[in-house]
Amino acid sequence: MSPSFLEQLASYWAQPEIAVNLVIIFNLAGALLLGLIVGYERSYHGRAAGMRTYGMVCMASAALTVLCGYPEYWYGAHFATGSGTDPTRVIQGIVTGIGFLGAGLIMKDGMSISGLTTAASIWSSSAIGVLVGVGFYAAAILLTLISAALMMWGAKVEARLPSKPAIAIVLRFVAGYEKPSAEVLRQIARDRGYVIAASSFVISYEQQQLEWRFVAVAIDGHKSARITDMADELSRFEGVSKFQMSHARN
Repeated sequence: MSPSFLEQLASYWAQPEIAVNLVIIFNLAGALLLGLIVGYERSYHGRAAGMRTYGMVCMASAALTVLCGYPEYWYGAHFATGSGTDPTRVIQGIVTGIGFLGAGLIMKDGMSISGLTTAASIWSSSAIGVLVGVGFYAAAILLTLISAALMMWGAKVEARLPSKPAIAIVLRFVAGYEKPSAEVLRQIARDRGYVIAASSFVISYEQQQLEWRFVAVAIDGHKSARITDMADELSRFEGVSKFQMSHARN
């Protein structure tokens, strides 16, 4: 290797570049913390997007924003700001393209949504690639480690925190069965530690059979009845010909 190449490579780890990387790292840590707080509030109330999704999106957004403030340190301080090339337009195209890719991973099955965390992790990986591309290696390494840790252990931490899990329920009644009372259903749910989200009710009628779809949110996650126990009770519920239950997950 020529001395000039080694000098150029060493410039990526020079003191000014390391100082900029530390600034970006502190921004990433702060954005991650704030994103986790917002995500926990959503997770606590049984929403689809949880702590991992909000944390990664907030952190990746901070990474893509803060790196634009230091163009003089891009590519080991070898980027000519007066050149006709504008890397920010390339970054914008990358983020937009990855956004479409992430959207294709989000799946909706009834009242459950899956793929949000995977989509957020792909978007976060695009921010890692941008950081590596402009030469902010230390910040890229930190973002990689945090994203991987969130994917591996974020769900376990989230499960240990107090929360109000949600259950998506589908009830199909026998043909000709008299219309059930919604208030009775709400009382049954309350007795088992759940409250029915009013805005989640979907009612359909097909082949003389009435079908109700709704989401039940736990009042206290540790005291609410388990989904298996609720399934046993629904199997003995008068007038129900078919039911389906699943955790509203992300």
